[in-house]
Formats: sequence, structure tokens, C-alpha cells
Amino acid sequence: MENEPVVRVEGLVKRYGAKTAVDGLDLTVAAGAVTAVLGPNGAGKTTTVETCEGYRRPDAGTVRVLGLDPVADAAALRPRVGVMLQSGGVYSGARADEMLRHMAKLHAHPLDVDALIERLGLGGCGRTSYRRLSGGQQQRLALAMAVVGRPELVFLDEPTAGLDPQARRSTWELVNELRADGVSTVLTTHFMDEAETLADDVAIIDAGRVVAQGSPERLCRGGAENTLRFTGRPALDLGSLLKALPDGSGASEPAPGSYRVTGEIDPQLLATVTSWCAQHGVMPDGIAVERHTLEDVFLELTGKELRA
Repeated sequence: MENEPVVRVEGLVKRYGAKTAVDGLDLTVAAGAVTAVLGPNGAGKTTTVETCEGYRRPDAGTVRVLGLDPVADAAALRPRVGVMLQSGGVYSGARADEMLRHMAKLHAHPLDVDALIERLGLGGCGRTSYRRLSGGQQQRLALAMAVVGRPELVFLDEPTAGLDPQARRSTWELVNELRADGVSTVLTTHFMDEAETLADDVAIIDAGRVVAQGSPERLCRGGAENTLRFTGRPALDLGSLLKALPDGSGASEPAPGSYRVTGEIDPQLLATVTSWCAQHGVMPDGIAVERHTLEDVFLELTGKELRA
């Protein structure tokens, strides 16, 4: 069906002995979008993604990938889904170009292998065995193997870990090209800037559940207030300013001549503040808007930093 999620997870539970790694988790991945899955170590993120990839069987709940069960229908899904693992999945003695060309032959309409090798900077190591590649080269080869078959859906696990800035930028460009071609992408990453730059949708997992999901912009708007700061002469009439501001806004003077306005910071509020300053003969200096970031949201929801 049109607009049907390419991944739908409902009430997923996965236990390892007495430990519950995933506890009734719900998650959807929209078709043609890049969805970033974030979570602190031990939150259940990896288990959730591996269950969607068909590597783990759920203890409870349902998982559907492209409308199919990733375990029972693995053979049908395999040609339609690309998976990039952080490690493993490659014969250690095989050459990089051998593995990539082998993967391409398994698919009916693969990408141009030579162009992909050039795009990801693998041209100089094509005849080098996998075990002799650097960590960054192994990472780029894993990415190439995941996308060479033109999958409908691709899972990318930390695709830029260990890459230099140029290779990281090339990877970002490739992800954007996949989206432009209609490929759905599930991205796990420890880089907040990567999630903010690439993702159409972000799911934050903590303690085995999705605690927030939405676009980076919506998640940031829904968190702590944004702030507008400006300087002027000390002891301005903030009561008068508050009357001019929309309901729910705040105004304070944390230090003499330094002012902080909180609330829904939009063009109208900015215009209101500057207009009020003009009416009261105030020349505001250093006006700046401090936006709530995805990292702020993550820390508020999980109380933990995102660490590799």
C-alpha cells in the first residue's frame, strides 16, 4: 500500500536470560526516508535493528519489513534489503574488488561497481585483501557491499565511524543520493551532527523503548525553550516587554544589561522584541538566537551522552 511504512515494529520484546533488552518497543520507518535510530549503549538499539534485519527472533511483538517477517521470509527479503555491518560479513582473504563484484552479481540490476569504487575512494585498495585494509577502508567496503544491489531498504550501522572528513562527506552524499532514488534508509550513528544533517526522522531509544520519534526539527521544537539574547542599557522595564510578548514567553536580565527572552522564538517574536526596543529608545546589541539541538533533546530524554 502507498505510504505504508517499510518497517513496522509493534510491542517488540527481546530478552537475554533475565535481562530484557527490548521492552515493548514500537517503531516505524517511512518509505523513501532516512530514519536515524539513536540510543545510549545498552538501550536496546542494536538488538532492535538486528531483529529488523532478521538476525534475531523476537520473544514477543511483531516485526514487518517491506510487509514481510524478517525471519520467516528471509529468502524473499534478502534481494530487497541491504545491510551494512560494523564488522564481519567479509572473507578476510578476499580482495576488496572481488567481494564487491561478487555482491553485484547476486543482484539483477546492481550499481556500476567501478563508479561506486571511485565514489567511495576504494580505487587504490581494490586488489588488497580485506584483512589488510585499514579500518576506514573496511568501513567503506561494507557500505559499498550494502548498496551495490540497489536495495529498496538499507540498514547502515555507524557508516562513518573511523572515516576521515573527506570520506565522511562522500558517505553523506551517497546517503542523500539513495534517498533521492527512493531508497529507504535506517541509520544508526553516534554522531549527532550526522543524524541532524541526514535524517528525515529520528527515533530515540532508551531502556528498551522508543522515548521520542519525529523529525529533528520537531524534536528540537518540542524540547526545552529556545532563547533569544540581546544586550542593552541595564534595568529595562521587563514587565512592559512581557506584555508585548506572546503568552508563555519569558524575559529576564541575568546580568546587568544582558537580556534573555524565552518561548517560541520565531520571526514574529523577534520583530516584537526589536519593535519594543525601538519604542523605548533601546539600541539592542548582539541579538542572537540559541536553538535547542538534537543533542540537548537526547540528553534530556536519556540523561546520557551518546558515546561510541
